Amino acid sequence: MASGKFAKRFGARIRQFRLRKRMSQELLASRAGLHPTHISLIERGERAVRIETIERLAIGLGVQPSRIMPDVTLRS
Repeated sequence: MASGKFAKRFGARIRQFRLRKRMSQELLASRAGLHPTHISLIERGERAVRIETIERLAIGLGVQPSRIMPDVTLRS
């Protein structure tokens, strides 16, 4: 299980893009070449993702990978 706020924010961002495009988890999974359960776990922030998965999700959503990444707060 992925830990941390970043995984949850990333998952929420994937869900936001998916819903904005009126896609089901099953349709996104099909377009991204992933299992629907994997999409569900990612959206709930319970699955860490590899860079290859980010690429697949971006392709499935039809957006550049940078668009699906949440902002990071930098500490100085």
